Amino acid sequence: MSTAQHKIGSGFGATSTADDVLRGIDLTGKLAIVTGGYSGLGLETTRALTKAGARVVVPARRRAAAEEALSGVSGVEVDELDLGDLGDLESVRGFAERFLASGRTVDIVIDNAGIMACPETRVGPGWEAQFATNHLGHFALVNRLWPAIEPGGARVVSVSSRGHHLSGIRWDDVHWRHGYDKWEAYGQAKTANVLFAVHLDKLGADHGVRAFSLHPGGILTPLQRHLAKEEMVERGWIDEQGNMLHPEAFKTPEQGAATQVWAATSPQLNGMGGVYLEDCNIAGPAAEDDEDRSGVMAWATDPEQAARLWTLSAELTGVNAFAS
Repeated sequence: MSTAQHKIGSGFGATSTADDVLRGIDLTGKLAIVTGGYSGLGLETTRALTKAGARVVVPARRRAAAEEALSGVSGVEVDELDLGDLGDLESVRGFAERFLASGRTVDIVIDNAGIMACPETRVGPGWEAQFATNHLGHFALVNRLWPAIEPGGARVVSVSSRGHHLSGIRWDDVHWRHGYDKWEAYGQAKTANVLFAVHLDKLGADHGVRAFSLHPGGILTPLQRHLAKEEMVERGWIDEQGNMLHPEAFKTPEQGAATQVWAATSPQLNGMGGVYLEDCNIAGPAAEDDEDRSGVMAWATDPEQAARLWTLSAELTGVNAFAS
């Protein structure tokens, strides 16, 4: 099967920062929405985009914490959004309605917020929390914002992870009602992030809207909040005192934000879409024997699975901007 997953000569790499990839790019007059844009990679993404001239809207579950974290950053506005509040998607609906009422169009959407390897948690009508928060919440958000996304010919960036190697979509049990595994559930959610971009790009390309997904790299951020120190010690990330054991194996937040900023702004990606990126480049297909989990798994870029997931997500959320 042919694939669009071929590296290009971007000139950037694993050590490039968000500021590096934005050098020479003027985002004055552009508007971006960055979920979770006040912590970890999201905060660095927001900072970089505003420094390049963009106006950034940061939807936040913890509004006070977001306003404090962004207090020194100009060109930012904070609004409320809880992607995990999925009982009736009221939080997503409320944010989208407030934004649409402003009459503005969107140039960039970065679906950055997420949770990782949490204990078994149910939200809304019994949905598994990682699939619901990382995928379904963003699915509903982008579909509700479509009237502002389409006119601007926006780029939509879905932040996935090499964790997608851990699991494809468990079509017979997407909500893990049988035999929950926190890491495989995370893997399924990250696969869903890739498949979402694949199908959104197919639907949006004729409107000038392109979508990308990506692995930002290994970075120690608040995303690890659900991991006990003992687990991170066992994985060789930190020592008993909490010190990072192999700094060279991890990116800084500035480096971690680079690929999503590159996806959102680079002219090198003009005319492209629906591809998975890593280290500021288009990733190649994953090799079966690659223990580093580089590249993208075939199950995450399969257009038939992407269409199937879109249909399922629309049924679960009751939202589909492309319904006939």
